[in-house]
Amino acid sequence: MATNITARTDLSGLIPEPVTREIIQGVTEGSAVLNMGRRLPNMTSKTQTMNVLDMLPTAYFVNGDTGTKQTTKMKWDKKKIVAEEIAVIVPIPEAVLDDADYDIWGEVRPRLVEAFGKVIDGAILFGTNKPTSWRDSVLETCTKAGSVVAATPYIYDDILSEGGVVAKVEESGYLVNGIMSAIQMRAKLRGLKDKGGSPIFKTDMQGATPYALDGSPMYFPRNGAFDASKALMIAGDWSELVYSIRQDITFKIFDQGVVQDPSDNSIAYNLMQNDMIALRAVMRLGWEIPNPKTAYNDTLSKYCPFAVYAPAGTVNTVTVTPATATVAKGASKAFAAAVTGDGAVSNGVLWSVSGTAAVKAGTKIDENGTLTIASTETNTALTVTATSKQDGTKYGTAAVTVG
Repeated sequence: MATNITARTDLSGLIPEPVTREIIQGVTEGSAVLNMGRRLPNMTSKTQTMNVLDMLPTAYFVNGDTGTKQTTKMKWDKKKIVAEEIAVIVPIPEAVLDDADYDIWGEVRPRLVEAFGKVIDGAILFGTNKPTSWRDSVLETCTKAGSVVAATPYIYDDILSEGGVVAKVEESGYLVNGIMSAIQMRAKLRGLKDKGGSPIFKTDMQGATPYALDGSPMYFPRNGAFDASKALMIAGDWSELVYSIRQDITFKIFDQGVVQDPSDNSIAYNLMQNDMIALRAVMRLGWEIPNPKTAYNDTLSKYCPFAVYAPAGTVNTVTVTPATATVAKGASKAFAAAVTGDGAVSNGVLWSVSGTAAVKAGTKIDENGTLTIASTETNTALTVTATSKQDGTKYGTAAVTVG
């Protein structure tokens, strides 16, 4: 009995060499991380070793004309980029292939770009289904370095003020050159207004206005990989995220077999039964955050070229220290607050003092928690309160005796 199976040789013309190169370029364009990160030369093997500066040299003054010149050393640590395989399968009905006027690659290429970009970005940014050989994700790296800022109602301060997302990167000695953000942040930024009610982030209604923060361009990935439940924004020096592609992308065409759903192994397509052709695309790449020592962060125990603006977790407690204090009239006392909770919580608090009879005379507490007692204060018992910026229902107090 004659068969109607399309042979592989009959379809070989569908993947000429120019199309293969075009798809490699498309993958880079479809991935926000690969678009913003720094590409290294292509890998020639599965692993690639980088020597990363881990200790800086130290210079000394020579004591006098005959002083002894001291020696110093530099130290390099080795970090490896490991190439792992990424694959996608695109089933195509034979009826579509038989239509000579149909733009096959115009339909297939966007799906390949989206699929590759989504899996690359998800693994690198959030660790989603990442290979075990790959390093911690950007989110995990920032969490361990203490470079996560929890969202509060004070969005401008969260992002741009001291202790904000941009400042976290600068504290590690890096300058933000790009910000990747959830699409939901666009509305939040447009809604910010100053005390006079004017928008802080202005847009041009007559032309395209790219989003930027503090001079750094913002990107809003739309390939479905940016998880807004884990991060609203990732800011950093993206030249410190490097990647390398193992140049062995290949295509294979199958006219028999089944395509299974990896979540439950159920059969999604039976190529023979459904009269379909399956195109499988495979590539390999690896990445790393070298994070070398610099003159700025040489003495820091934790430093990171990225910072995350995360959705607010749940604030449980606010604790003020010291819990009790005696402060003389005309003197000052510094208080500190610690905020604990589940998930990402902001340590930012609003300070206030109550029980004073001399507010106009000068008894006050500043935004950093420093209490100053007026020389004319008549009350002997005051209360210092630290209220969570993230959750105004959570606060801690300290009792102050005016000496």
